[in-house]
This record gives sequence, C-alpha cells and structure tokens, in this order.
Amino acid sequence: MSSQVRGGTRWKRFALVMVPSVVATAAVGVGLAQGALAASFSVSGQSFKVSTDKLEGKDFVQYGSVAVGKDLEGEKAAHAVAVSGFSYAEITNMCQSVVTPKVPFIGNVSLELTAGTNPKNPVVATNLYLDVAQLDADAYFENIDIGVAAGSLKKEGKPGSIGIQPGTEAKAEGFAQRADTAVLTGVKQTAWATTAGTFKLSDLKLKLHNRVKECF
Repeated sequence: MSSQVRGGTRWKRFALVMVPSVVATAAVGVGLAQGALAASFSVSGQSFKVSTDKLEGKDFVQYGSVAVGKDLEGEKAAHAVAVSGFSYAEITNMCQSVVTPKVPFIGNVSLELTAGTNPKNPVVATNLYLDVAQLDADAYFENIDIGVAAGSLKKEGKPGSIGIQPGTEAKAEGFAQRADTAVLTGVKQTAWATTAGTFKLSDLKLKLHNRVKECF
C-alpha cells in the first residue's frame, strides 16, 4: 500500500535519522484553541520560530515525514520534517514568532506570542505533534529506543502510548525512536506545523511588530 503524508503527497522514501540530542519541542500555531485541532492540513508558506526554557514530555515519539503546502507566492512546496509527538507535555516560558515579509504599505510584520512565563503555571498540551525543520537543545531521555520502525512506535499494552499521528501516514518501515520521558532545555526551534488535542496557555500575550522581531 502506498503511504501518504500530510497534504496528500506520496511518500518519497524519506527516512530521517535523528540522534537523541536533536529532537523537537512544543510550538503553537497562530490559530489557538483549547480542544481538538485538525490532524491533517496544508501547511502555510511561512515557518515559525519557538523558544522555551524547558519542556517535559511523556510518551515521546519521533519519525520522518514531509509537510506540504504552498509558498507565499502560491507555488506548491514540500518540506522534510522530523515529526515529534508527546502524549502529554508541560512547557515553561514559551515564545513563538512568525514574520510576514513585505506587507503592502507596511513592510515586515512580526507576530510574537508568549505564554507559560511562570514555572509554576506552564503551558500544558496533550497529544502534541510537531513538524520541525531545525532544533537546538539539551535533551534527557528515559527508556529510549532508537531505530524502531515507525509503524511499531506505539507500545502495546501501555496506556497513553502514541504512534504515528492520527489522520496522517508515514513509511511504516522507516526509522523512528521513542522514549517514556523526554526533557528538553534551552530550546530553539524552527517548525512548519503543530497539532494538539488540547492546549492550555497560561499568561498568554500576543503582539504585532512593524519590523522583524523573532524569539531568537
């Protein structure tokens, strides 16, 4: 059976090999909601940056995929990504930024979002999946398995265990990894998409800037 990835493009034998120190952390898109979000969609023509002091996640999984959509000129585009998933995550001091260039009569416009600035009241997400293009962080794992087939990520008999994102497909025989617990600190990430079952953003603040202003 031919596998498909987000947006309906066919799998091109993409199997991303990640090392434990290069993993993804949480982001939230411009459309914020506490509740169900779409699991499959065409990504926008803009990547976004996210930084966070700390992410603590349960039931971590990671595998290679392709995020597809259109660029800002309306042309078809595809991006190799590392999809990282967590059944539950707490995120401290999160910042997200996205820059829209060359807006008529205005110039560059940046959206900046912050949340979870109080370590005692972090951002909380469930069933979180991230399409990440680049990440810098320090990482700690418990009970990690590296080299698992993507189609076998979910641990049978383990409540809360997750696998390939529902509503999407990936190469079942492709490289993947998983861990019971993942802790990332000092995170700087560039991503194309994020989906989650729920997002609870404490102390949420959103600002627009008539210039380039990014989280890092």
